[in-house]
Amino acid sequence: MSAISIKNLTYVYSKKTPYEKKALDNVSLQIEEGEFVGLVGATGSGKSTLIQHFNGLIRKQEGEVVVDGLDASKKKSLKNLRFRVGMVFQYPEYQLFEDTVAKDVAFGPKNMKLPKDEIDRRVRRAMEVVGLPYDEFAGRSPFELSGGEKRRAAIAGVIAMEPRILVLDEPVAGLDPAGRREILELILKLKAEVSPTVVMVSHYMDDLAETASRIVALKDGRIVADGTPEEVFGDREKAAEAGLDLPTAAKIVDALAARGIELDKTVVTRRGLVNELVRYRAAKSGCDTKAGESDV
Repeated sequence: MSAISIKNLTYVYSKKTPYEKKALDNVSLQIEEGEFVGLVGATGSGKSTLIQHFNGLIRKQEGEVVVDGLDASKKKSLKNLRFRVGMVFQYPEYQLFEDTVAKDVAFGPKNMKLPKDEIDRRVRRAMEVVGLPYDEFAGRSPFELSGGEKRRAAIAGVIAMEPRILVLDEPVAGLDPAGRREILELILKLKAEVSPTVVMVSHYMDDLAETASRIVALKDGRIVADGTPEEVFGDREKAAEAGLDLPTAAKIVDALAARGIELDKTVVTRRGLVNELVRYRAAKSGCDTKAGESDV
């Protein structure tokens, strides 16, 4: 059973009005348990509309949406669905509202009608996982935290429900490079320890190239590319047609190619670029040595 199964999903805003807009156009998508999917596309491509179908925030109009075995179109499934799919929206720290961090993190588990000892366990675990030790942060006001700490507290509130699927909409928006790295490392930790399936919307291609196992690109409400980061970004023509920016490593590969240094075009990460440059230099040195030997 797939973690998320979307079949022929179409969604139109403001139907039968002058403002009618087709946000999703016959989209079909299977996401398997354990995948880390990066969802990309220009503003207005349909990304946010698609992910809001995953936990029933948007009710489907046409097509099928089955998430973790639950039919998202059935009203009786919605409550369980929203507990199983953790949704972290852009700038989640703006959603903090309780007077202490612990109370804020406990909000979701309380809505699940769990016993008090189970709520306490989940709150402690969630805070520890996101790097906010319970004894230090539980009684503090969330509004006194730093920007990065606020975002971690907001994510802890989602994680406390222990969702099987974690969906993040631009989770590193507004952060400096150090903050971005910290949140990305946290997301990988959450995938390993809490939510095995992750879907992340992002405009940062470098981040997705480094973390995602699969890239799905949307354009005008349709899926226009789907594959590993190497497959999607390695096909320069298709990436351009999809309107995708390239990861920095891929841009460097292209810049070097313009200078006559041909490297593997499927290189999309910093580590991959370093390894490819080492390989290229070794091959070049070997060729130079052979040429020298033949001249003797």
